[in-house]
Amino acid sequence: MATIRDVAKEAEVSVATVSRVLNSNGYVNEDTRKKVLAAIQALNYTPNSVARSLYKKSSKTIGLIVPDIKNPFFPELARAVEDVLNKNNYTLILCNSDEKAGKEKEYIEVLKQKYVDGFIIVTSTLTASDVDGLNVPIISLDRIFESNVPIIASKNYEGARKATRYLIDIGCKKIAHIRGPLHISTADDRCFGYYDEMESNGMLEETLIANGSYDIKKTTEVTKELLLNNPDVDGIFAGNDVMAVGVLKAAEQTGRVVPDDLAVIGFDGIYLCEVTSPQLSTIAQPIYEMGYRAAETLINLIEGRFEKSQGSYSFDVQLIERQSTKRK
Repeated sequence: MATIRDVAKEAEVSVATVSRVLNSNGYVNEDTRKKVLAAIQALNYTPNSVARSLYKKSSKTIGLIVPDIKNPFFPELARAVEDVLNKNNYTLILCNSDEKAGKEKEYIEVLKQKYVDGFIIVTSTLTASDVDGLNVPIISLDRIFESNVPIIASKNYEGARKATRYLIDIGCKKIAHIRGPLHISTADDRCFGYYDEMESNGMLEETLIANGSYDIKKTTEVTKELLLNNPDVDGIFAGNDVMAVGVLKAAEQTGRVVPDDLAVIGFDGIYLCEVTSPQLSTIAQPIYEMGYRAAETLINLIEGRFEKSQGSYSFDVQLIERQSTKRK
């Protein structure tokens, strides 16, 4: 395998000159540059990316930290991020944190040592003190982050109100909410939206909230208990689509027919909603667009095209009616 010294010898120039050509750094006259490029081609030389990272303190690499790669929402985000990075000659490193602060901190430390150029994080465990000293751009995706980093998210509170109002509009009289974990901003916003919409419709005494922790198995169990203890429940707003699948399973196991006995709506708009039986109504986030915007924003910050104060953006959400709900 050819080295930079072999290229310098072939082109009859110094190693420093070859380095300037490779890095487009410093003056090299045109004839010399052509000689170096010809030598690179003749020797099939490939620069050592590790060495270049050490020299430049940059690797053209982005770290994406997500909490649960099993949830189809996050691979859809990752796909959009990767598409943008590929177009701009960046590489993606995908890290799954399992919502554990220790894993997230470890990933950040390891990637920092590899001179990643920036991070996109989906976190509810990291604090400002964990990231403020990184000295590379950071984007918070999907969830509110307490530090002054740009946030790319959707209108979770408004979407939750829309879901709850829709169940009321189709005739549901007793509506329950299966919420996500207490420490996650999206789960809190969607729960607040449900609660406030119920209150504004004079149904505050009818509120029922159970915690499904964004997990199918737990959601199935808590929903079964909820339905058995509250047989008059005729509508459920699940805080994400994964939990909505758990609600469908609980309904089947307790003899409830969806949507005849029970209307079910989720939140996210993942592809899974289209293949369940019945197909799930949902409040759809523009998942691909969110990931795309996050990656574009991060690259713009890395390459100095705008300040981080310009980076935050909140997407609208859309109600999608399918077979799990019907008008009464």
